[in-house]
This record gives sequence, C-alpha cells and structure tokens, in this order.
Amino acid sequence: MPRQMFLRSRCRVFLLTLAIGSLVVIVDNGSAAAQQQRARPPVFDEGTTSRIFFSDLSSAFRGERPTLSSLQKTDAAAALAQASEADDDSDNTGSQRWNKLISPVSLEDEIKRVKLKFDASITTPGAFNGGGYQEARLHLSVLASLFAVISEYSGDVRWKSDAKTARDITAKTALNCAAGSTPVFNEAQLRKADLQDLVSGAGLSAAKAGEDENDWSMIADRSPLMEYAELVLDKLSDDSNDTESAKENVDSVRRNAELLALLGEILVQEGMDDSEDDDYRALSRAMTEASRSVVTAIERQDFDAVRGAVGEITQSCSACHEEYR
Repeated sequence: MPRQMFLRSRCRVFLLTLAIGSLVVIVDNGSAAAQQQRARPPVFDEGTTSRIFFSDLSSAFRGERPTLSSLQKTDAAAALAQASEADDDSDNTGSQRWNKLISPVSLEDEIKRVKLKFDASITTPGAFNGGGYQEARLHLSVLASLFAVISEYSGDVRWKSDAKTARDITAKTALNCAAGSTPVFNEAQLRKADLQDLVSGAGLSAAKAGEDENDWSMIADRSPLMEYAELVLDKLSDDSNDTESAKENVDSVRRNAELLALLGEILVQEGMDDSEDDDYRALSRAMTEASRSVVTAIERQDFDAVRGAVGEITQSCSACHEEYR
C-alpha cells in the first residue's frame, strides 16, 4: 500500500512538471513570435539629421527672450512705418494718427484691464443704483473710445472687425448709466456678457454696426475721459517716481504714456467739448507731445528723461483742469 501511494505521488509530480514545461514552451514561442512581428527601429544617419534637427533645444533660439516692452516697441515701429508711408500722400489726419500714438499691444491690454474693472462694478442692483453706475459709466466711456480708435486704426489690431459694434453698444450703455436703475443695471449686465464674448474670442452676437465714421459727440463725454486721464497719470507717476522705478515698470510706463497721448488726441476730435477752442486744443496737444516724449525716452533707454517728460504731462493736465473740466 505505501508503495502504491509513492508511485501515485511520483506520477502526479511527473504530470505537473510536464504541464509546466509545456506552458513555458508556449510562452517562449509566443514571445519569440511577437518579437519577430515587431518592426525594427529606424536607423538615421547623423550626418543627414544634423542638417535638419537641432541637437538640443537651447541651440534653436538666438538672442534673449522677448519682453512685453520689446513687443510694444516692435508694434510701435511697425505702426510708425505704416504711417510714414501714408504721410507721403496725407496731412497726418485719419487713421494714421492713432498708429503714431499707441501700439496694438497697449490697446489690447488696456481693453482687457478696463473690462475687468467694469465687471467688478456690476454686482447687484442695489450697489449699482447706489453709485456703481458712475463707475460703469467711466469704464464704458473708456471702452467705447478705445473701440472707436480701433475702428480707425491702420494695420492689424485685435477686435477690429467688431470694433464699430462694440463702440456703439458700449457708448449707448455709458450714456444710460448717467443714473442708476434696475433697467440700466440689466443693460449693463448684457454689456458685461458681450464684452466677455468678445475678449474670449466668440465675437459679438449684437447686430453689426454700419460703416458710419466715428461721431465723437455720441461716443464719450469729456468728464469721464478726464477722470480716466487722472487715474492713468497717477499710475504713470507712481511707476516712474525715480529712475529705478521707471526701469522696473517700463512696460506699464510705456503703456500709460501711450494712453495719455491717445487721450490728448481724442479730446480734440470734432464733436468733443471745446474741441474748437484754440487754448484748449493747445493744452491737449501739449499733453500728447509730452506723453510721446516719454515713449521716445524709453526707446533711448534715457530714464532720467522719462521722469522729466512725466512732469511735463502733469503740468499740462493741471493747466487744463484750471480752465476746463
């Protein structure tokens, strides 16, 4: 009996070993088959690929990484080049004047910044009616003016195809924001949604505006634009308080100087208050020229001159505010 049990045990071990061995053979054969079916990795000639591909990522770039300031400078130079070509047959009127005053980058950045300020002023009907409508009027007046500039801008600038429509709807709501009410709050909310669609790239769903030229008497009042000019000048002065500050905040200094130059031109457009007053026009032109001097000084890397030009802007604004508002 023990011998039979021993034989059975040996038989089971033999069968188990045979099964395992068969399995190993199957797996090995499968692996070999799989390896035989795979394509061989390509072999490239280094002499050929070195003429097509860079050996490492760093060698693919030349020079320093571009800054916002350098991009603005490039945009401004391109705009000036376009304007110079047109000046051969023009008297510096029409769309070319905007190109000389502000870059596309500064226009885009400021519209985004003012939009966020406008969004923050549209919270609840109570807060809006209690004074928020005044902030909304300020921001919408600025946006309407910037879109009006874009509609006449010569060259590539974002939102140009929707600029006239954006100009008209923001100017209309700005006019209605002279007082606070629930209907005006609801209208402002619609403008908030429209601007979000525009900035996000979806475009405006409102009916497209016609080919009407800018009627500045219907776009913005002088009062909110002057208030805006004071805010921009305050920021410009803070950012250029000394030479080191001007260097550290060069992008902001340039953008705000361009905006003040633009405002000086907008304020003397036909249809704006006192635009035919020679003294008023002279003060506005002085602000524009001083603001352009800031940009010129930045391009020369003369940050001492930047501070001096900012002082000239302040003087021209103060003189204007003594007589006009």
